[in-house]
Amino acid sequence: MKKWLVLLLLVVGATKVQAQEVYIPLGDSLAAGQTPYRQIDTGYTDLIALKLSQELQFYSKELTFPGYTVANVLQRIEQPDAQSLLSKATLITISAGANDLLQIVQHRPEAGTLTYSQLAADFSLNQVRQKVDVLLQKLKDVAPNAEIYVMGYYFPYPNVHETQKVGTAQQLDLLNDILQQQAEAHGAYFIAVEQNFNQYLPNYADVHPTMEGYLVMANAFLAQYSGKLLNKAMLPEPNPIGFEQLLQMNESNKDLVEDLRMSPY
Repeated sequence: MKKWLVLLLLVVGATKVQAQEVYIPLGDSLAAGQTPYRQIDTGYTDLIALKLSQELQFYSKELTFPGYTVANVLQRIEQPDAQSLLSKATLITISAGANDLLQIVQHRPEAGTLTYSQLAADFSLNQVRQKVDVLLQKLKDVAPNAEIYVMGYYFPYPNVHETQKVGTAQQLDLLNDILQQQAEAHGAYFIAVEQNFNQYLPNYADVHPTMEGYLVMANAFLAQYSGKLLNKAMLPEPNPIGFEQLLQMNESNKDLVEDLRMSPY
């Protein structure tokens, strides 16, 4: 297990809560904790683990990686190391689906425009519906003891012209609707993320939030999971790593280098 990917917390002695949760997040760059400047740091999954520390026996974001589509997540969970992790999981969060949709969106940040083909968007959303259905069914088999939470997405293009936002925002709403429908159909939970993320997206050419934005996402989960939230004072100091270091540490994802150029998340 790589140092940045794994947090193992053993609670010994007299504690109020026995450490029992095994938290294994799945998904794209939001699950991995990508910053607005193409680095990896503390993301919402890390903050969830931080808040659950007294209850947490084991946490790893080894099954997350920037650029993952739902198909990539499906492929990853078939690998033996993934199945070993998931078999022990008691808690899983999933961020997957945005890359399937937004890789067809042409974002021109300097011009403030978004363009896409409606036919391609319809096809991508239908693929998400089908593949998330398969993913959640497979997780019932490989992670039978886990509660599963499917994370929604925020609108990631706050600086485009207002007239340009409507169509893409509608497609993202449909994506969130699909994720919620599939989660509920499989007995999982859907976590809606507030759409007003403008203040957390400092790089108009990038869709990833600051650590404060990830705090908002973590608290959206925690509000439903336990009602016990984090505050800004609990945020750790930034400690980012670059993509080259990430790839060196995670051999199984080197084949995704080309996909990173196409996938916003």
